[in-house]
Amino acid sequence: MATSGLEGVVAATTGLSHVDGERGELVIAGYQVDELAEHATFEEATWLLWNGDLPSSAELDTFRGELAVARGLPESTLALLRECAHRNVDSMDALRMAADTLSLVSDEATGIVARMPTIVAAYWRLRRGQESIAPRSDLGHAANFLYMLSGEAPDPERVRGLETYLNTVIDHGLNASTFTARVITSTGSDLVSAVVGALGALKGPLHGGAPGPALDMVFEIGDASRAEEVLRRKIEAGEKLMGFGHRVYKVRDPRADVLAKAAERMFTRAGDMSLYKLARSVEAEALRLLEEYKPGRRLQTNVEFYTALLLHGLGFGVELFTPTFAIGRVSGWIAHAFEQRRANRIIRPQSEYVGPRGRKYPRDRDV
Repeated sequence: MATSGLEGVVAATTGLSHVDGERGELVIAGYQVDELAEHATFEEATWLLWNGDLPSSAELDTFRGELAVARGLPESTLALLRECAHRNVDSMDALRMAADTLSLVSDEATGIVARMPTIVAAYWRLRRGQESIAPRSDLGHAANFLYMLSGEAPDPERVRGLETYLNTVIDHGLNASTFTARVITSTGSDLVSAVVGALGALKGPLHGGAPGPALDMVFEIGDASRAEEVLRRKIEAGEKLMGFGHRVYKVRDPRADVLAKAAERMFTRAGDMSLYKLARSVEAEALRLLEEYKPGRRLQTNVEFYTALLLHGLGFGVELFTPTFAIGRVSGWIAHAFEQRRANRIIRPQSEYVGPRGRKYPRDRDV
């Protein structure tokens, strides 16, 4: 019997990540998400997924160096991004098109991961009439991305905030974009094709999500004293409270806890604490009202709520939210491609035909 959307169907075995929606658990290569995301650098998390263990100091230094020297973009990619900016192309469409040009340079995993932030930062600046900023080889992956956006050496707390976010979203089971990458890889295709296909899946609003509206709701409320009034009105009007509820997690999304803690640290040391406190007040009131209006639905805070708060605190506009997610998730896509290759069999599910039968082509058809 066919299963709509393949829900409940096990399509792969993996040692990369485990999602338990009932327990609110995300394990990444053996580490609880908070244990990894809060302490590792993004380079360490990427190495872990690609190699199965954390790198030694020597391995980490070598890997950082390989990423640093591979960050530059070919002129043809920059020319494409300039044309996209001239035509005001959506950021995810520009990223998808630019990622495809990386085949001109190489199809190596390190080069793909290294150049994704360069593409995103260059397009963000070009779209604002500014020239792109060349990457620096003396900065880490997260710090260099922040530098390419502004041209200024970033505050260490902002770097830690971004690094925690990238680690938190680096992998999350067999989601739509990851499954797409594995299907493409299973045909024997190349890494760039797998990543471009995954980007195409991610840009769909049912997968990539919309962290921006979660923060819009906080701004709309403006003051904690208005939270109950505004939220009641939204719920009674049948509106979805953005940042709450998840298809998989039936309890609180563990990534939300990681990012809430990262946001608190970043806002305390290098940000606007009033916005953070307002967001926490809105969250608490939303959870109370959701339980009042929809008891038993278990609509808890999801990753979008604190993603929006953290990325806004970094100074990112909403158009940067999903491309920044892709900067983190690309390491996971590639890890799944490697895993698929190691024990490959083409992914070819069956379909159940429900169309008509017995039709005859009309012999006197005149068209």
